[in-house]
Amino acid sequence: MDLWKEAILRQFPTIPVYNYLEDHPKEKIIMAIVWKHPHGSLTKYPNLRCIASFGAGVDFIFNDPTLIGKLPVTRVIDPVLASDMSEYVLSAVLGHLKNFNGYQQDQYRGDWKPKGYERIQDHTIGILGAGTLGMTVALDLKRIGFEVIGWVNSKKQDQKIRLYVGEPQKSDFLKKSTVLVCLLPLTKTTKGILNKENLSQLPTGAFLINVARGGHLVEDDLIALLNEGHLSGACLDVFNEEPLPKTHPFWKHAKVQITPHVASVSDPNSVVPQLVENYSRLQEGKPLLNKVDLTKGY
Repeated sequence: MDLWKEAILRQFPTIPVYNYLEDHPKEKIIMAIVWKHPHGSLTKYPNLRCIASFGAGVDFIFNDPTLIGKLPVTRVIDPVLASDMSEYVLSAVLGHLKNFNGYQQDQYRGDWKPKGYERIQDHTIGILGAGTLGMTVALDLKRIGFEVIGWVNSKKQDQKIRLYVGEPQKSDFLKKSTVLVCLLPLTKTTKGILNKENLSQLPTGAFLINVARGGHLVEDDLIALLNEGHLSGACLDVFNEEPLPKTHPFWKHAKVQITPHVASVSDPNSVVPQLVENYSRLQEGKPLLNKVDLTKGY
């Protein structure tokens, strides 16, 4: 948190800002900027009026039973965060097309084995969760020639890509997605959505990229579908337990690529202005930016 405090003071030196671990006047705090805070820790602030995630996700806030429905919650919508996510997904998709994971394993074994490869026009990328982040990723993929489709929970007015809406259209969406990218928020309704029932509807040989939350994925179901050959591989940046336990089967699975939750990390210098803008709005009684719907959890 010192990094965030320093970034705020560097850009807005007159704002009173404190690190949670240092002595500070709890009764004067009206806004808490948090990430995976200890449950119950914010009940110590009697005049708290807003909880701000300094990332795009807010599931950790809703997991704190002492906070549910009591205070407004905001999240980060940031072009740098979105661009970083897009670059990660693009790297994973192109690496899959050119079989980089297979070649890396051949290198470890000292095997020279030329393989076939696939092209952009061979694939339809399905964005599971075409919200702000998801749409940025979708349009960047579309820009270089991919056919891109998206799935959303409710209808959107501005459809820059073909969108499938709700449960009735989810099956059609999955059946067309040769690469599935999960960018959903984690809520009670999306937890475990990457399960055998849904993943088995993907075309044979499909590839999974999960850059949302580990809670979306039923890990045993994925392993079974990989072992059966229904899925050709997976690139996973998020996990049910982080750090991923050293004994977890993902570490040594030939079809799984792992990164340690680094697909897109909030840049304090880019994010601070919107956090401070909301602090000012809070003081002035104005509507907050990027406010989360407490009933939906995103």
